[in-house]
Amino acid sequence: MDFKQEKEIAEFWEKEKIYRTDFGKKGIFSIDTPPPTVSGKMHIGHAFSYSQQDFIARFQRMKHGIFYPFGTDDNGLPTERLIEKINNVKSKKMSRKEFIELCLKTLKKITPDFIQDWKNLGISADYEMYYSTIDKKTQKISQEFFIDLYMKKEIYKKEFPTIWCPECQTSIAQAELEDKEQATLFSTLKFLCNNKELLVATTRPELLGACVAVFVNPKDKRYKWAVGKKAKVPLFNFEVPVFEDESAEMEKGTGVLMVCSYGDKFDVDAINRKKISPKIILNKDGTLKIKGYGGMKTKEARKKILEDLGNNELIKEQKSISNIVNVHDKCGTEIEFIPTEQWFIKILDKKKQLIKQGEKIKWHPGYMFKRYKNWVEGLDWDWNISRDRFFGIPIPVWHCKKCNEIILAGKDELPVDPLHTKKICPKCKNIAEGESKVLDTWATSSLTPQIAGSLTKNKIKIPYSLRPQAHDIIRTWAFYTITRSYLHENEIPWKNIMISGFATLGGQKMSKSKGNVVAPQEVIEKYSADSLRFWAAGSKLGEDMDYQEKDLVTGKKFVNKLENASKFVFMNMGGYNGKKPKKLEPLDKKFLIELERTIWLVTSYFEEYEYSRAKFNIEDFFWKFFCDYYLEIIKKRIYHGTGNKKLSAQYTLYRSLLTILKLIAPIMPFITENIYQQYFKKNEKIKSIHLCEWPKYGKDWIKKWDDKKIISHANELTLFIDLLTQIRAEKSKAQKPMNSECILTINKINYNDLKDVLEDFKNVTNAKEIKQGDFKVEFI
Repeated sequence: MDFKQEKEIAEFWEKEKIYRTDFGKKGIFSIDTPPPTVSGKMHIGHAFSYSQQDFIARFQRMKHGIFYPFGTDDNGLPTERLIEKINNVKSKKMSRKEFIELCLKTLKKITPDFIQDWKNLGISADYEMYYSTIDKKTQKISQEFFIDLYMKKEIYKKEFPTIWCPECQTSIAQAELEDKEQATLFSTLKFLCNNKELLVATTRPELLGACVAVFVNPKDKRYKWAVGKKAKVPLFNFEVPVFEDESAEMEKGTGVLMVCSYGDKFDVDAINRKKISPKIILNKDGTLKIKGYGGMKTKEARKKILEDLGNNELIKEQKSISNIVNVHDKCGTEIEFIPTEQWFIKILDKKKQLIKQGEKIKWHPGYMFKRYKNWVEGLDWDWNISRDRFFGIPIPVWHCKKCNEIILAGKDELPVDPLHTKKICPKCKNIAEGESKVLDTWATSSLTPQIAGSLTKNKIKIPYSLRPQAHDIIRTWAFYTITRSYLHENEIPWKNIMISGFATLGGQKMSKSKGNVVAPQEVIEKYSADSLRFWAAGSKLGEDMDYQEKDLVTGKKFVNKLENASKFVFMNMGGYNGKKPKKLEPLDKKFLIELERTIWLVTSYFEEYEYSRAKFNIEDFFWKFFCDYYLEIIKKRIYHGTGNKKLSAQYTLYRSLLTILKLIAPIMPFITENIYQQYFKKNEKIKSIHLCEWPKYGKDWIKKWDDKKIISHANELTLFIDLLTQIRAEKSKAQKPMNSECILTINKINYNDLKDVLEDFKNVTNAKEIKQGDFKVEFI
């Protein structure tokens, strides 16, 4: 089966609306589908994680009604950068209105092709239940929820040293930071205090002009002489106070800490605690605004200042070190702390409640909850939800500068852009100024359960059944969604959360900068979507998995084997009426018991989100029991048998193949649909295999499995297969074909255990006679 055939099947699903939400079904399983960011094409990481969530969606669809919407996240920085790249423009050089119009026009053009990648992969979402995180309906919901929190006094605006990206020129939240290791210089500089050298080690000499204090540890006897005095900053020659403070680590550098406005979050804390007036020397674009170094970027200024310090003999010591810095996760730029006025949601006072909310959710795998808990416990800031960008959802407020009144939009005005809507202050009757900032994309994406629910006229509400997502956004999407559902509705957003890992290459995370990216579009065209999904199913949930082409080859072999086995089965269905015979042959009965055990195992694993174990058990049953043994065992009955003996084999073949297809359908939807349409639909009468009922097993199967009769059947089938394997080995050893005639001798116990299946045993081994005694194979 190739990509062309898969596309035809995908078109059939779309035309027949196979995945349309059926609200008439009971017990709807609802999924808070991750909206992929519109920033180019689907990448292999998408294919990996979305396949895994789709395994669960397809499994649940065969058991319940299912709500599985599809959205696109298209109001964030990655989308903004893509629009700039496609159109060769810079947003900052255009008016906000012009750039937004360009974004919307470009998105309308590129989004259908972007979504098509998900359809080609076989993602079985209801694409008619579609939302965009920038469409008018979403804007209205996002703005409504902003107003709700403002009215609850959970949102505030404040000027504060904000985490700032000089490249993107916007404030960002703590959750958008990543650690990056880099080589740098650790320079020990000569400050002067009472005409004595006070040595200070730093990696950021470019911030000397922003130095506002020097800290020494209260327990450090070396510097008691300097406490309470003034220290002169080298090169810049102004004085700053020397304080005792426990934040100065005695073992780090010289033990003396330079406090600047602002080098990091510790500087922010120190300056606030000591009530020191800051000196701001950085512009929003990351350049310095200080005499002699004005207009220089920080790295350029660092190099120049170190050169000047050296020329003035103000460096005592210098060494190369490896340093961890915070960078913006969207562009990799080192962040700064710059005082700006921003909007915040209060979260620091709710850490305990948010951890409790997380505990109410079932995490798959369970250890991922620890990552969530650690993140919440480590929070240092309230959630900054405003961004200094053009393309985003406007914050629906106006500010009256005369009487300092904040004016909210009315619900009937939403969605609204305050920059293009005039508002009169109700107090002083002056024209209020519209808010220019937009909401952070996470401030909207954290409402995906409510946004998706609105598509159903709120028939679907929180808590949803499931949130699937990757582990790298536990600190953002999972945390923020839990926070919003708690603040707005005092509820958890979902009952379950399944966390996927990364797709890697050679053990490294794939990225364009490393040049180790695998394009899923090319993989699908070469091997098929089913083969790619087969590879994705090999990873245990939550764990990273290396991309290896051999896994795709294995998947392709599985597809081919399913096709060939199906052809064999239906070549031998002549005269079969689709009904169960009055009596099953003993071997067929034993085989169907093993099939029922497999149904139980696979169902149990899918229910616990352990799709890799489900896949393993389906594979094992199909290759080992069905293809390698059962098809060979019943060939004589199928070819030459008559009456009930043949009918029993035909029934078992039909039922077991259909069951195998249903069990593997969540993982390999295309080949299973193709075989179903070709061979089963005319009898089963159901439009698609994916709308068929999931295979059933006895309700008390676990108890049944302990039943002596069931164990006996299983042991006899195992014995049958073990002896057959030994006989095949003897034939290979004697260089005889598998169909060569022989006389078998097996011990009395085995003979008695197999007495009701001896005829099938003789047929498959081509034995003219089976005797009792020590095991022996004699060739005729």
